[in-house]
Amino acid sequence: MSQVSADGPRRVEVVEVGTRDGFQMETAVIPTAEKIRIIDALTAAGLRRIEATSFVSPRAVPQLADAAEVVAGIARPAGLVVEALAPNPKGAERALAAGVDEVVVFLSASESHNRANVNRSIDASLEGLAPIAELCRAAGKPFVGAIAVAFGCPFEGDVPPAQVGRLAAAFAGMGADRLVLGDTTGVATPRLVASTLDAVRAAAPDLPVALHFHNTRGLALVNVQAGLAAGVRIFESSIGGLGGCPFAPGATGNVSTEDLIHFLQQEGWETGVDLEALIAVALDVERLLGRRLPGQVMRAGPRDRLHPLEGARCAVG
Repeated sequence: MSQVSADGPRRVEVVEVGTRDGFQMETAVIPTAEKIRIIDALTAAGLRRIEATSFVSPRAVPQLADAAEVVAGIARPAGLVVEALAPNPKGAERALAAGVDEVVVFLSASESHNRANVNRSIDASLEGLAPIAELCRAAGKPFVGAIAVAFGCPFEGDVPPAQVGRLAAAFAGMGADRLVLGDTTGVATPRLVASTLDAVRAAAPDLPVALHFHNTRGLALVNVQAGLAAGVRIFESSIGGLGGCPFAPGATGNVSTEDLIHFLQQEGWETGVDLEALIAVALDVERLLGRRLPGQVMRAGPRDRLHPLEGARCAVG
């Protein structure tokens, strides 16, 4: 299902983050070969930007200790961009050496969450990110800036949009290729999405913005619609609705990729993704993890999937 407007195709890019943001929350170690298999299945379904892993300390996140092996093992179909999170220069060096296409760096919009997450002030985090930007420039690789709790903090409450704008300007000054605004605890609302995007664009008008919503309060797709209305064309999501944040009380999974793709396709946006193949991946991940995932379309199927009448249960009067 596609539409073409006066200025060209209605195209939205979906960034899959489940194998990083989701897998990092799993306590049982997932074999490297299984991670590679899932990523390859996601790219076979048509996703072309994957946040595959994080080059964090293996002591801090044992689940992602195999980051280099995962990046080395995945298939690279045409157009695929492999991202990885790097919390510090050492992690960025490892990511670049492993062959990632983009490095993602992050900080939080509130002082409390930033200290809980990385044990640093926001200004100290900004200083620490500058060397990563230099490493990426020297390697000829883009870097992406991500802002956690951009729409509200579990410790401080509302985050002023002007604060998010200040951080956006700092990332733009470092040469970031894209900015991700993360709704880490699922507190965003359409009105807040609009006001925060206004502040970011006023502070960094040339910096492309992506949105990363969690479905904690059932508003993820409503917020996606608000982002679309405001001109955002890049959204992050997680297969099956995996994810969360160990440093944010009440955080639950990301909006599920198959729910997001279904919504976008039904609204006439092109994504390049085979929804039925994606649903199969979500069910595969559910079997791999051995627990029910929160995605909804993976269970109900797309709205245009038909069922045979023969054999269906009927009311008898």
